[in-house]
Amino acid sequence: MPNVAHYMLTRLREWGIHRIYGYPGDGINGFLGAFEEVDEDPFFTQARHEEMAAFMACAHAKFTGQIGACIATSGPGAVHLINGLYDAKLDHQPVIAIVGQQKRQSVGAHYQQEVDLQVLFKDVGGFVSTVMDQYSARHVLDRAVKSALTERRPSIVIVPEDVQESSYSDPPRMHGSVYTSVGWNQPHMVPDDKLLRQAADILNEGRKVAMLIGQGAAHAKSEVIEIAELLGAGVAKALLGKDAIPDTLPFSTGPLGLLGTEPSNKMMEGCDTLLMVGTSFPYAEWLPPEGKARCVEIDIDGKMIGVRYPNDVSLVGDAKDTLSALIPMIQRKQDRSWRKLIEGEVATWRKVLDDRAHQKGDPVNPQYVFWELNRRLPANVVLTSDSGSATNWAARYLELKEGMRFSLSGTLATMVPGVPYAIGAKFAFPERPVIAFSGDGAFEMLGMNELLTVVRYADQLLSQNPTLIFCVLVNEDLNQVSYEQRVLGADPKNPYTQTLPYVPAAKFAQLLGFKGIKVTRPEDVGPAWEEALRHHGPVLLEFVTDPQIPPLPPHVRPTMLKKTLKGLARGDEDAIGIAVKGFKGKWSEFAEHVNDVLPGSGR
Repeated sequence: MPNVAHYMLTRLREWGIHRIYGYPGDGINGFLGAFEEVDEDPFFTQARHEEMAAFMACAHAKFTGQIGACIATSGPGAVHLINGLYDAKLDHQPVIAIVGQQKRQSVGAHYQQEVDLQVLFKDVGGFVSTVMDQYSARHVLDRAVKSALTERRPSIVIVPEDVQESSYSDPPRMHGSVYTSVGWNQPHMVPDDKLLRQAADILNEGRKVAMLIGQGAAHAKSEVIEIAELLGAGVAKALLGKDAIPDTLPFSTGPLGLLGTEPSNKMMEGCDTLLMVGTSFPYAEWLPPEGKARCVEIDIDGKMIGVRYPNDVSLVGDAKDTLSALIPMIQRKQDRSWRKLIEGEVATWRKVLDDRAHQKGDPVNPQYVFWELNRRLPANVVLTSDSGSATNWAARYLELKEGMRFSLSGTLATMVPGVPYAIGAKFAFPERPVIAFSGDGAFEMLGMNELLTVVRYADQLLSQNPTLIFCVLVNEDLNQVSYEQRVLGADPKNPYTQTLPYVPAAKFAQLLGFKGIKVTRPEDVGPAWEEALRHHGPVLLEFVTDPQIPPLPPHVRPTMLKKTLKGLARGDEDAIGIAVKGFKGKWSEFAEHVNDVLPGSGR
């Protein structure tokens, strides 16, 4: 007779879960023994930290659309999971976490490593339940999986040590027993026909339609493109929706917001109608002023619809199903002047990015790092990014083509997921090349530890495709926060809080058996990417970049400029460099627009 832990692992396998990320501890001893008995299915994958295990599980959910799984011991192990599980919650990803607990007889005794896990996980998990005995393991686990998939958020299953090791038994046939089954399917959700027609009327009446899409539109690519063509609209993308449609489409204006593009900003300023699909983009200052544009929004989550911009019609439904029902009601716009204007802005912006990437850096312009990679992106690549200034450059410079994938911690925007996301993606798709981006802050925090996980599981990760690259931007500055201090707080950079110790990332990776490449000259950037992409094995690219290259927003608002200048004037150690390089960046934008407007004008 198998014990409860053994039964639960085999039940997870029935649910299609074949890999569980975690870290050992005596609070899950029953499961650790059971993993050996289930013939590595599900396979226990040891991360270096429970937080990273949760990020890997979240990445699995994001990139596959399937439920991700992680496991941790009681007490401290459970606490470590929290950040990764919040990442899954806020980005609406189904993850199941199995967590150990002290023996039932010890709970409430202030026993060693006893934490009130129901309270701890109350907010992060939609479903949080304890397996009380051998009879409840089945229904608790089944409900956890169904809840995670349905609610698109983590479920937490708490299993006391003595329950894990007790003999499993199906529930007895008696009053109070519960019998559950494996099985779930994605429901089709379409709004009422009356609402669809109201939405179509608004979109048909609009002369300048803008679209904003997020990760909720990821499975509706062809429908998004079709309705954009009918409406003559441009399509801006929230960061989590970067891979929802190819960046190479002439009407794809790129990201929106502080790390966005000028075409996206201008489209939002000039539109009279806004169609939002599957996005909870939070920054109202980058959307049209209230009352300027009529709005139709599509979102599968009724709690989140109409909470970012005042809607005229709210369509609660699946993006693909709803757009499919809406498209036959849309009339193709004959006047294509708005679309032509958007496509012109996109073409000009690409020239601006080219100019900015080729400006001198000390020693390397970080924009040039991404510009050079963009020319070499391998087909079907999966890209991950950490939070920080690397996000700005990845969002703007990397033009995703058909089949390429990209993700990061969107709503939580936490540091350190870049590396574990890449590992989770490579486990899920060993046949695809994977590239991760990180700053030296996130790399030092936890990212460098997970290179050990790559070494341990190299045979699995690299068995079908040998490309796994970690790109680390080293500038010895918590760069994104430093600029936020200047722009939002009118404060100078504080070296006591912002300056980082130098870590020789490439040399560290070499000690682990990676190919480590350090780049300190711009002329070596392209060849370094070539070498990394040719190499059969894991690579760490260390680019020493200029912290004074500002991640310029698409539109510098007067209040932002005033605060930045005030902060720089208060003794900021990078003041002169930022002023000069920031001016050059904005000048390139102005010059390109002049070149486009004035025939025969040159640089």
